[in-house]
Amino acid sequence: MTGLPGFDVLLARLASHRQLDIADLSRSAAIPEPGLRAVFEGTVPSPSFLRRLAPVLQLHAADLFVIADVPVPDELAPLDARAAGLVAGLMKEAVGLPPEHRRRLRRLARSLPQENRTEPVRTPRVYERFERGPGGVLIHMTGSRNLSWTGIAQTFLCLTGRYWAASTYGAVGNGRKELTPDLLADFATVLGIPADTLSVLTGVDLPDGTQPPAPAAADAAQLLWDVRRLTLDQVQQVDDVARTKPHA
Repeated sequence: MTGLPGFDVLLARLASHRQLDIADLSRSAAIPEPGLRAVFEGTVPSPSFLRRLAPVLQLHAADLFVIADVPVPDELAPLDARAAGLVAGLMKEAVGLPPEHRRRLRRLARSLPQENRTEPVRTPRVYERFERGPGGVLIHMTGSRNLSWTGIAQTFLCLTGRYWAASTYGAVGNGRKELTPDLLADFATVLGIPADTLSVLTGVDLPDGTQPPAPAAADAAQLLWDVRRLTLDQVQQVDDVARTKPHA
């Protein structure tokens, strides 16, 4: 599977999945119905439209920008590309910690001040620019969590127990490697998005007997989101705390 429908089709799928009609979306997102109908009929959504709609669909705004094939604004993109090198190691530490210590890490990450951007948002390399497809959308979502391809491979191993080479995830992104049901479930774990939502989005069926992610993996996925807008020094601070083992 290489193609992906336009946002009008995907929006209809997501709204139906949430059992929301246009009137429900209009009321909950404070978007006039004519504007909603226009997007349902193929008009490209504006950034303000996507920001308002995302929480109603129970998605992060940055993820909905990716789904809509609209550039993610700088203020929603990862803040510091240098911090990407620390993220997978932080995930490895987090999944091995007791629940209260994981919650402590999340509280710390959310409490740190939002610093100003000092470098432009990293421009994707040529090999990271995929044709629009299910795998490409999911890989771009992981990029919104400040994960490189190597970081994706390492983080998937930590959170799901499954390891593929970094280049294999690139092949998923460009459609040369099939997005299988098992892999879709792994993406759901790492992205912190319900598997049934990703199934509706991509058109890939879930594997039989799909279970929710383990609590440690679910907490780590939330922490992954929490640190995406932190600087290298701030992520290092969170990582230092993660490595300070709690008292028995």
